[in-house]
Amino acid sequence: MVGLKPQPHSLFHLLLAVTLFSCSVQSLRFDLPSGFTKCISEDIKKNWMTVGNYSIVNSNEGQLLPSDHTIAVTVYKSGGTRSYHYAEHVRSGQFAFVASESGNYLVCFWVDSKHDSGVTLSIDFVWKTGVAARDWSNIAKQTNVDRMAREVRNMHESALSIMEEIIYLRERDEEMLDFNWTTNTRMLWLSFVSFLLCFSVAGLQLWHLKSFFKKNKIL
Repeated sequence: MVGLKPQPHSLFHLLLAVTLFSCSVQSLRFDLPSGFTKCISEDIKKNWMTVGNYSIVNSNEGQLLPSDHTIAVTVYKSGGTRSYHYAEHVRSGQFAFVASESGNYLVCFWVDSKHDSGVTLSIDFVWKTGVAARDWSNIAKQTNVDRMAREVRNMHESALSIMEEIIYLRERDEEMLDFNWTTNTRMLWLSFVSFLLCFSVAGLQLWHLKSFFKKNKIL
């Protein structure tokens, strides 16, 4: 039997699939009216890098934005009190951090104009997590590695990210199984106690009626 050599494009497709599976990229543009808050969420795993860039879009080319057209931005974990990024009176900015724990992270925007002029701003926002957040071109320049070595390193990071994702999902599945088992056990005991209580009450009522009938010589 003649062995088949892996084709370069097949390796590329495999690398692309692994990379897409182990990272997340959100790139969007949205309108932000004054007086409203726009929040965007992302599920980020522990020790994952996350990078975000945001800016106000100037719809009037050739004209400067009014001085009071600024926004405020905050980044925090859902249910937490720690702020990973906060900025106000800005037109653009960026944030970067490594998630200290797994969970849902939020980025919230609002217009912080000094005057309530009913302005609506258009915002460009790009949010990258996992392998996509790494600046591989900069890493390549710093370490003087060639393109193939950079791709191998990228694939290695992607494999580690997938492993962390599988471990995380497995832990969540075990937690759910334990929770279901505990709930079923408690429901079984509750049903048993309720059944016993109903029969006890029924027995007491029967005994009381029997005593009442004998006392009044009805039986």
